[in-house]
Amino acid sequence: MSLSDYKIITNIKKGWSADEKYCVENKDGKKYFLRISTIEQYNDKKAEFEMMKRLDDKKVPLCRPIKFFNDEEKVYSLHSWINGVDLNEIINDFAQEQQYELGIECGRILKIIHSIPAPKKIISWDKRFNKKIDRNINNYLNCSIKLDGDNRIITFINENRFLLNKRPQTYQHGDYHIGNIMYENNNIVIIDFNRNDYGDPWEEFNRISWCVDKSIFFATGMIDGYFDNNPTLKFWKLLALYQGSNVLSSIPWAIPFGEKEVDVMLFQAEKFLLSIDGFNSIIPKWYVGKSN
Repeated sequence: MSLSDYKIITNIKKGWSADEKYCVENKDGKKYFLRISTIEQYNDKKAEFEMMKRLDDKKVPLCRPIKFFNDEEKVYSLHSWINGVDLNEIINDFAQEQQYELGIECGRILKIIHSIPAPKKIISWDKRFNKKIDRNINNYLNCSIKLDGDNRIITFINENRFLLNKRPQTYQHGDYHIGNIMYENNNIVIIDFNRNDYGDPWEEFNRISWCVDKSIFFATGMIDGYFDNNPTLKFWKLLALYQGSNVLSSIPWAIPFGEKEVDVMLFQAEKFLLSIDGFNSIIPKWYVGKSN
């Protein structure tokens, strides 16, 4: 198999990945999704493809992995074509109850993704994430832009690092939120596994704010679906820790992209602090679930 077996239909520009992405068609006119990466990423992309095959076997709805091949310069992964729309573009077309149910389904799918355990010899989560926290705080303190309330974030993180001890580690999608979910023929489809990793499964909710921005009912449903309507106080504290760490890292990350991106991250940070009343209420105000 080679790239010459397919005709490019559309160049897909969405997303932050450096990969090239296309809708392609074979000689029989069947459409596929093609992702092209540099040859230096061969091992990572091969592992990603194999993990997607495992998830496909577990009936996780995704762009089904079809073929993986390479030449001297590029790595190619071919997947089923999703003839759907981005869920974040249509979520508010549904009634609130339906938004919640779609969130429930996505939470249950995430639970299946996390059923794959991390390798046994992986470094403990507390060592891995504490190192990340240290880096995030250091990068933030050394950048030129500061957040209102940054001291509260840093204090909360440092006082709750102990929660990282003995956390389980599983396979992670790596970027699980409504922007990486499609809707096709009344079905959910999960896309973009290119940031997949291993870690604390609860860390996967660190991007929940992107869901909240679109629908608090969807975001609530995702948590309730994952936890069978019973998220614990420990979960909420860890979520605040993970989101707080993300907030700090987002500022120095955004600076090279310009003022517009910085403003987006500052706004997200402000909303995060407001949602938990500056850490006075650890369950966020947007959560409207049955356990609240």
